[in-house]
Amino acid sequence: MRVVVQRVKSAAVSVDGAVTGEIGGGLLVLAGFEEGDTPADLAWMAGKLVRLRLFADAEGVMNRSVVEAGGEILAVSQFTLYASVKKGNRPSWGRAARGDVSGPLFAAFVDQLAAALGKPVPTGVFGADMEVALVNDGPVTLAIDSRLPE
Repeated sequence: MRVVVQRVKSAAVSVDGAVTGEIGGGLLVLAGFEEGDTPADLAWMAGKLVRLRLFADAEGVMNRSVVEAGGEILAVSQFTLYASVKKGNRPSWGRAARGDVSGPLFAAFVDQLAAALGKPVPTGVFGADMEVALVNDGPVTLAIDSRLPE
C-alpha cells in the first residue's frame, strides 16, 4: 500500500461537478494498492497516519497528530501511485491492484482510518474520474509505503 499525504487547510473531491467529500484542516490522503496488500498493510498505514506528528504545538513545532489537532482526513483512491516509468514515456500500471481487489481494500482502509480518527472519513467515488482541490498547509507532503516502513 502506498499513500501520498498532504497537510491541508482544506480539501475537497468532486465527481461530475458534485462534491462527494470535503474537509477543513487536516490530511488529504491519496491511497493506492497493489495485489499483495493485506489487512496488516491497511492497519499499519491507518495507525501511522493518525499518529504522524504533522501539526504545530503551542511553540510552532510539528508535534501533534491529526487526532490531537482535532483535524479531519479526506481519503481518495489513486491507482496511479503505482505507475512505473522505467520504459519509455507512457506509464505502466502493472503493479496497481485491479479494481475488484483495490475497491474492497480502499473501503476497509477508510473504515480503519475512521475508527482510528474517531470520526467519519469522507472520500471520493472509487473508480470515478475525480477532481481534487486543496489548500496545502506548509506545504507538508509525505509519501509512505507500507512495504518500506522506515
